[in-house]
Amino acid sequence: MLIASPLALLVFPALGDVAPPMSGAPRLAIGGYDTVAYHTVGKAVPGRLEYQTLWHDARWQFSSKENLDLFTADPEKYAAQYDGHCAMGVAYQDGHKDTVDPEAFTIVDGKLYINHTRYWTTEWRKDAAANISRANRNWSRVQATPEPEK
Repeated sequence: MLIASPLALLVFPALGDVAPPMSGAPRLAIGGYDTVAYHTVGKAVPGRLEYQTLWHDARWQFSSKENLDLFTADPEKYAAQYDGHCAMGVAYQDGHKDTVDPEAFTIVDGKLYINHTRYWTTEWRKDAAANISRANRNWSRVQATPEPEK
């Protein structure tokens, strides 16, 4: 086992970047997708390990140095709302954190909202204003709750 683990990291180096849930390492926001690209190209674009930064106790990855620079200059403008957690989850009843599908997103008034699935994005869009209002009220409490299990 001691020999196999280091060998696995040589064969599959990306596995070394996945932090176990209890490690205390910053979580990877939006599954590693580039939060700036949603605004600049209007679609989900995977980020790259060489372009990342820490913000709000999460690692944010970007597809280019230019996008990383845009984010670091104005993270509030580009970051997914609710630190990249499911917007509908935060809005639902008293709110909760949930994982997201990077392809399930909406931009409203220049702000990015990502949801757990495309189904929830469709539901979210039916009354985006009410969902945003409810999620904004819930976020101060939800923000301090534990991260969701994957």
